[in-house]
Amino acid sequence: MTEPAINTSTIQILADNFQIDAYLAKPTSPGSYPGIIVLQEIFGVNVHIRDVTERIAKLGYVAIAPALFQRQAPGFETGYTPEDVEIGRKYAWLQTTASELLSDIQAAINYLKTLPQVKKEGFGCIGFCFGGHVAYLAATLPAAIVNANVLAAANLGGQLGAAVAANNAASNVTGGYQWHPSSQSNLSTSSSSSSN
Repeated sequence: MTEPAINTSTIQILADNFQIDAYLAKPTSPGSYPGIIVLQEIFGVNVHIRDVTERIAKLGYVAIAPALFQRQAPGFETGYTPEDVEIGRKYAWLQTTASELLSDIQAAINYLKTLPQVKKEGFGCIGFCFGGHVAYLAATLPAAIVNANVLAAANLGGQLGAAVAANNAASNVTGGYQWHPSSQSNLSTSSSSSSN
């Protein structure tokens, strides 16, 4: 069987007057396709995340992977050495904020809505590791994400879980995750001091 043809490109999307790089993959066949936001690991929009984005497009989606560390380290992508893990952790858990991540996800959705081949309702997201955390956070966006798929996420308890419940998210959140209570994060969306 022949693989479906796709087009890929690196684009820029506008998030709160800030240009965010994003990797876009879409089917070449005419049609109306659902939009999926692919949320990176701590390693940036690297070869793995680009490959996942392309594979999703080949399944009949328009997929976009925003560079979630654009504010901290434009163009950041790395491998999987212990040194790479340390720098990625620094960007993910110490330098990003929930409000910036939500802005970036909303910007990706807004961009997808401008594409004629993208269905204007019912976006989904899939996140890997740190991106799983962000997918869970995306479930707090009002009526934007209808399905958030969390894969091997970290630090999902406490304030973030409460924020999802408090925002009465209409999303379905699916997937498996491993909670790392030792992770320290700026990603809470609430000023409450409760924790799991």
